[in-house]
Amino acid sequence: MTDSVAVVGGGAVGVTAARELAARGADVTLFERGDIASESTGRAAGICYDAFAGRTDAAVAARAMNRFRELAAETRFSFRERPYVWLARDGDERKAEAIREQVPRMRERGRNVDLLDAADLRAEFPTLATDDVAVAAVAWDAACADPAEYAAVVAERAADAGATIRTDTEVGVTSDPAVVTSDGTVDFDAVLVAAGAHARPLLAEAGVAVPIKAYRVQALVTEPIPGGEGLPTLYDASGEFYVRPRDGGVLVGDGVERRDFDPDDWDRTADDAFVEGALERIDVSLAPDVDRPDGFDRAWAGLCTATPDRDPLVGEVEPELFVAAGWHGHGFMRAPALGRTVAGEILGDDGIAAFDPTRFDGDEQFPVVEGMTVE
Repeated sequence: MTDSVAVVGGGAVGVTAARELAARGADVTLFERGDIASESTGRAAGICYDAFAGRTDAAVAARAMNRFRELAAETRFSFRERPYVWLARDGDERKAEAIREQVPRMRERGRNVDLLDAADLRAEFPTLATDDVAVAAVAWDAACADPAEYAAVVAERAADAGATIRTDTEVGVTSDPAVVTSDGTVDFDAVLVAAGAHARPLLAEAGVAVPIKAYRVQALVTEPIPGGEGLPTLYDASGEFYVRPRDGGVLVGDGVERRDFDPDDWDRTADDAFVEGALERIDVSLAPDVDRPDGFDRAWAGLCTATPDRDPLVGEVEPELFVAAGWHGHGFMRAPALGRTVAGEILGDDGIAAFDPTRFDGDEQFPVVEGMTVE
């Protein structure tokens, strides 16, 4: 019987796991080096959808969407339904063909997605620029949310279920398993490392190597524009950027740097070149008669994590030492499902074989591929 569990990391996945563990009777302590959602979760875009072609990914996404909606019905968490559009531009036949191939596979998985030509796209979403669109797809089961709000609400629910939440507490991890704090070493029956970009160095302290790379991403929110909240979420596969309504303006995500970053030494501010390019990307995304923002409200950078096969590491990596990391930017949208999955595995349930972290040796070399990439 697993009686005591330490969860290291107070992001969306960590708080979800802590809540599930506590609700099932475990003695849970969550350790977060800053505030809840102060790292990758608080810097995430909050885009959610179930449009995956793989069987496992589609099932996980569907569970996550259902649980987001359940939480929104029961708490102050806001989950706004919003279609998710992705497209390829004229001249980008490789990605256009990838979209044409994806949609039938998604529909085979029961996903509510449609393939659209430029005329169909214009009719459904007149606020988008469509003149040079080769092909588009839309996922109707999609939404947007505030990731920090989700984490705060679920952390409160975890505490209500009996979990101890220790913020501003930096820890180390040993293979015993135990957690090392400034007050000493605390033994647990199991330890879950759900610390995003910090997962690899934390597990290395315990003598465990995992193939995770941290890569830098950037985002910007513009000043409000008339009708901004009526836009769909859009991923431009040819331009490799996404836009979504946020706070009355438009959130733009891009600026991916595909190399490994030190999670303790990186620039959290957005680059000037990214800011200038982001405003240009909004201009090419919107139909001519849609108002453009005059400027931006805020911009920032964040870290995402990558693995060799673009699937996360979720499960037991050493006896009673568990990991949940390597999300390729999809950690928030999967958190309600995979936080519960790893909590269940800690308590003796089956995990997801495709995400088993022991499928790797830990020293693999691999290129970073951004999560929304269409191939």
